Amino acid sequence: MNPIQEDILIHYGVKRRSGRYPWGSGENPYQHGGDFLSRVEELQRLGKSEKEIAQEIGLSTTDLRMQVRVAKHERRALQADRARSLRDDGKTLDEIASIMGFKNDSSVRALLNESTAENKNKARATAEILKKELAEKGALDVGTGVERTLGVSTGVLQEALFILETEGYNRYGVGVPQVTDPKKRTITPVISVPEIDQREVYQNLDLVKSIGEYHSADGGDSWDKREYPASIDSSRVKILYGDEGGTLKDGVIEIRRGVADLDLGDSHYAQVRILVDGTHYLKGMAMYSDEMPDGADIVFNTNKRSGTPKMDVMKPIQDDPDNPFGALIKANGQSHYIDADGTERLSAINKLKEEGDWDKMSKNLSSQFLSKQPIQLIRKQLDLTYADAADEFAEICALTNPTVKRKLLLDFADECDSAAVHLKAAALPRQSTQVILPLNAMKETEIFAPNYRDGEQVALVRYPHGGTFEIPVLTVNNKNPSAISILGKNIRDAVGINPKVAERLSGADFDGDQVVVIPTGRGVKIQSTPALKDLEGFDPKTQYSTEGKTGVRLLSKGAATQRQMGEISNLITDMTLKGAPESEIARAVKHSMVVIDAAKHKLDYRQSEKDNGIPELRKRYQGYTGEDGKERGGASTLLSRRKQTIDVPERRGSGVIDPVTGKVIYKESGRTYIDPESGKTVKATTKVNRIEMLDDVRKLSSGTLQEEAYAEHANRMKGLANQARREYKATPTLKRSASAAKAFEPEVTRLTSALRVAQLNAPREREAQRIANARVKIKVQDNNITDKDEIAKIRRAAINDARAATGASGKRTRITISDGEWTAIQAGAISDTTLSEILRYAEPKTVRERATPRATTQLSQARINRIKALANSGHTNAEIAETLGISTSAVSKYLNE
Repeated sequence: MNPIQEDILIHYGVKRRSGRYPWGSGENPYQHGGDFLSRVEELQRLGKSEKEIAQEIGLSTTDLRMQVRVAKHERRALQADRARSLRDDGKTLDEIASIMGFKNDSSVRALLNESTAENKNKARATAEILKKELAEKGALDVGTGVERTLGVSTGVLQEALFILETEGYNRYGVGVPQVTDPKKRTITPVISVPEIDQREVYQNLDLVKSIGEYHSADGGDSWDKREYPASIDSSRVKILYGDEGGTLKDGVIEIRRGVADLDLGDSHYAQVRILVDGTHYLKGMAMYSDEMPDGADIVFNTNKRSGTPKMDVMKPIQDDPDNPFGALIKANGQSHYIDADGTERLSAINKLKEEGDWDKMSKNLSSQFLSKQPIQLIRKQLDLTYADAADEFAEICALTNPTVKRKLLLDFADECDSAAVHLKAAALPRQSTQVILPLNAMKETEIFAPNYRDGEQVALVRYPHGGTFEIPVLTVNNKNPSAISILGKNIRDAVGINPKVAERLSGADFDGDQVVVIPTGRGVKIQSTPALKDLEGFDPKTQYSTEGKTGVRLLSKGAATQRQMGEISNLITDMTLKGAPESEIARAVKHSMVVIDAAKHKLDYRQSEKDNGIPELRKRYQGYTGEDGKERGGASTLLSRRKQTIDVPERRGSGVIDPVTGKVIYKESGRTYIDPESGKTVKATTKVNRIEMLDDVRKLSSGTLQEEAYAEHANRMKGLANQARREYKATPTLKRSASAAKAFEPEVTRLTSALRVAQLNAPREREAQRIANARVKIKVQDNNITDKDEIAKIRRAAINDARAATGASGKRTRITISDGEWTAIQAGAISDTTLSEILRYAEPKTVRERATPRATTQLSQARINRIKALANSGHTNAEIAETLGISTSAVSKYLNE
């Protein structure tokens, strides 16, 4: 041998470990893992804490734990290799134990029973799988639920990611905007190849892919993927123009009964879109008609004049292959039928809403309406709202399961905080939201309302709500033959009114507008005043039309219109609370009528502002002194200022609850950035509701009785929220009962299995969010779309389509808890951590109902049969409800099952 070569240290690397020697080549076969572990173990023997050890070695505690795990696996793998090697050399188990320093041969047996090389180190095997996926996809979502897809534990996945990170792969979090609320971001953990950094992913979210195959050919069980709409021939459509009576039913699409491709299914009415000649579409409320002209299957009612070309009455489709209507078709909003040849075809009906969807609206009283009612009614409903909340809080506090209790307390606190901002009050008895449909046969003083008693009076309220002069009070007439023929006696959530009544309802039309119906009498008195005389004969579309004018600045659709409407609505609210005379309120209402249609009908809203003296009204009714003592303008009462936001230093994390006050305390992020306008370094801020920062909401009040009542209510709700959080902090975590777990083993197994299924949806949902964000970005940029309403529609359509493509489904993966499973939960059969996850995926309303049960009545089959028999004999929903002593909604539910 060359004497020089004998003095040379030959350095070489191996595939699974970079370094000078392969593992196990030295006297100490696990020296590379052992050096690190030995150092950690030595520091532990010296009594140092994990944090102190991490600081001494120069790692975070998280990385320290991961390094220890990796090193232990390295040591274990090398020990197993050496034991097998010695066994292959013919050594006995005792001899191997002696050589390797074990007390007996059991440790050797354990090493020799290790799985094959592929399985003995699960984390490394997982890392290899991830490498293969990364080679094809570049960047992967490795957030919650991915471990379920891979079939490994969370610890194994995290260790595998650490291994990849030490080998040069990039690991970071990316804030993905929620498609329907871009201000909110969901952090997605990402692992990527070295060439793709965090910044690139932020700019191109579609670079991040999911592990495994999530795409489903049929879009998943719970989502119906929308098809491109089927088109009908325009020859089947007759236009009923305004001067022919179309104005009375503007927006109504009358359909011939029995036409297969125009069938509404189980609904009597629906808000729809219908494609015509492949280039235009009809939008409005579809309902059957028994008075159809020959040769037409559809009659479309419009306020446009005779002579307007048929296709100009319709809307041109948008240049968007995914959404030609610019509106979101509901899930199951499309259907198929069998044509005369026996072929299945797509129906021409595309539903946005249908019978039963309006009945799901929240039942409460908006401050926009209630604040304009007598102070006695305001206080009564706000007191009832607080009493309901206080009662619910007491029920939650009485719960014995601490995990369920803590979950409901936090949810309850959030609801109370929200209530302090939105200031909604408890609903009045039998109040409901109904869609309005036109019935020419009804008198202007009557209403066809099968969900209410024949002969009783009801008040109708529509939003935006200007004042008591916009509230018609009508008498229910459920015996009108024409109404019964058109709609039947058992409609779920619609009322029929004379078209002229709609004019009083803030200029409502019949393309899906809805009203709140409130029965009067029996202690409920709604203040209704005559229509404002100054509004009689006022037609904003005629008086402020820009047709033939030049140089008029038009109001753009979307954000600009919303801003203008917000300002004039606030002015009307402030004027009403401060007692402005009717003549002045009429001026503001006139301007609001111009603004709401300015973009749609190209109206001169600036001229309206001058003619109605809006600047003068603002100066008179909206000047006020701010909390800082300075004179200000704009919204000036609590009711108009309640949604104002202020900037606070950017917050880090979700906040910590102060156990003494119950308030949430946030840490500042300390982040700064360069202001592009000033070029200066400024601190990052976050917008929060002004009310959130106030200990006393009365600071926003101008002093009226109505505002003081609402301020007192907001303060009480904020106090209840803090009380709930204090109770949360004082509630201990759940202690699992091993005996209960054994006794309820089937229930526990079922719930944990359901949890795994629910968690598997998480990566699919994140992928859907990324896909949708990428599609929205492309569509908005390519078409230069700035209208916020339009962008919102694109977002809703994009997320629905993306969920269909990925198979993501929140509803499908909701965990339902049976009676037996709830008993197991209450017995402590499930650990605190697992139960918290189960509650996260369970339907909140169901959990609350189980935790705080209230008296419910399930009707017997005999009573259900009687309901149907009464309906078949011609009784209305209200008559059946009164006969059986139940609610009309219950009657409607059983009749429509």
